Amino acid sequence: MATTSAARRRTPAARRNIVVNRSWLKSALGVAILSVLLFPLYWMVNASLLPSDELLRQPPVWFPINGTLAGYASAISTQGPHLVTSFIVSFGVVTVTLVLAAPAAYALAQLRVRGGIPLVLVLLVVQMLPGIVMANSLYGVFNQVGLVDNYIGLILADSTLAVPFAILLLRTFMHGVPRELSEAARVDGAGYWRTFWSVIVPVSRNGLITAGLFAFLLSWADFLFAVTLTTGRSFEPITVGIYRFVGNQTTNWNGLMATAVLASIPAAILLILAQRYVAAGVTGGAVKQ
Repeated sequence: MATTSAARRRTPAARRNIVVNRSWLKSALGVAILSVLLFPLYWMVNASLLPSDELLRQPPVWFPINGTLAGYASAISTQGPHLVTSFIVSFGVVTVTLVLAAPAAYALAQLRVRGGIPLVLVLLVVQMLPGIVMANSLYGVFNQVGLVDNYIGLILADSTLAVPFAILLLRTFMHGVPRELSEAARVDGAGYWRTFWSVIVPVSRNGLITAGLFAFLLSWADFLFAVTLTTGRSFEPITVGIYRFVGNQTTNWNGLMATAVLASIPAAILLILAQRYVAAGVTGGAVKQ
């Protein structure tokens, strides 16, 4: 009771100071947490600009005053083809994922499909399968049909993970699209495919961008399928290229860190450009429109 009375006796200025102090405390805590999370990224960039002999100096060099771009030159010359390979595979996975997942999600969300709920459960179970089990199974099949060391094989392998996730994501989003829109199109004489392309796809733009971005990031960062389904004779994605580079260049740390920086740039740019679509796409299915 005494505490309540004291709180009521505080002046508006005192209450304002308490609010400001709490805001500063929250901001300081947020900056501290963000600094811890971003420190590995900062050190990766810092190490990529330092000569290899300075990385082991004590005390450590926190700012690359005498920096060098030799690591980036080495990374581009040795890892450039791997980056191109990852771009080809990732864009292929995005294409396959959207072509298959969007119509499937439309059917599950807007149409009365028999066995729709069991199919959703199957898609959820697929997400729980260990990656090594899927990689070993796909290797046995792809080796027989000649898809090992093949772009199509790697695209299909990564799509086995991206497509189920995209279907579940887009299904949730398309549930929020009012059925009146598709019903009005049907009344006007549009078929299911015309309704899908002319009505559902335009209003599902945010969800499609989100699904495509996740498919790109999943395939770009994939290592298990990449190392299982490639032998290095014809091509290797950047994840496997970094893995081989670590084994062959244990003393060239600035080149290794430069390779990691280059591999992180495409994903970071895509996330920055598509962040507002991702936010809308992830939360779009949570509220009925």
